[in-house]
Amino acid sequence: MDELLKAHEAAALLHTSERFIRRLIAERRIEFVKIGRHVRIRESALLAFVAAGTVEPLAASDITGRAA
Repeated sequence: MDELLKAHEAAALLHTSERFIRRLIAERRIEFVKIGRHVRIRESALLAFVAAGTVEPLAASDITGRAA
């Protein structure tokens, strides 16, 4: 079972502000769990959010159009 993180704990893991995490929650851009009035983020949901935003680097041939 994943650890449930508070907003400030998720922010610390991503090295961002708590405000950014709360905005992700408000805009429903990240999966979260409501326990009564408390909001928690699964560690796996945080990792999935990061993976979804990962951009692969371009190869030199992608930039120049020539094979390396």
